[in-house]
Amino acid sequence: MSALRQERQVAGEPDPGPCPVVATERLTLRPHRIADADAIAQSLGDFRVSRMLASVPAPFDRQDAQEWLSSVTSGLLPGWALAITNGDDVHLGVVSFEQRAGQWHLGYWLNRFFWGRGYMGEAVHAATGRFLMRMSGVEIRSGVFADNPASLRIQEKIGFRITGLSEIYSTARNRMVPHVETRLLAGDFRPAQPRR
Repeated sequence: MSALRQERQVAGEPDPGPCPVVATERLTLRPHRIADADAIAQSLGDFRVSRMLASVPAPFDRQDAQEWLSSVTSGLLPGWALAITNGDDVHLGVVSFEQRAGQWHLGYWLNRFFWGRGYMGEAVHAATGRFLMRMSGVEIRSGVFADNPASLRIQEKIGFRITGLSEIYSTARNRMVPHVETRLLAGDFRPAQPRR
């Protein structure tokens, strides 16, 4: 554990601890490695992915991926950034929990070539369940751009509720975009339903 994390624990600040490995029926969620840079750059270099994220620039390249990986692999920041991988350890996307202004926020994305297979819902559900095991009683905030109803359905299946509408700046789109704000209250998390 890093010295900064130890200081946070002594100060009573919530910290879920080191990023774990979480296995699902079809996926393995694991801590990131610097070697994931090429896969991340390829995924987020696709505007159809980056346009759904608030702070990802377009174009997004390997240097951007390396800078992001340096911060999430340092162990200095509270929270998790889980790599979504398949059986061959191919990097498919990310599920993250980060603290902003004293509140926990869920974020996620998936390489476009793996959309429509249920991977994102499976990964987000498993990661959220594991996070709440370590951080019971916390509220988790999230949200989606209004033109991303599939992402909103993922959150609603887990137990997130819409709390409001706003506009936030999308770096990739270079403009303000309508945004649906969501929140998962302590105790509202729904167990996973068996796959059909």
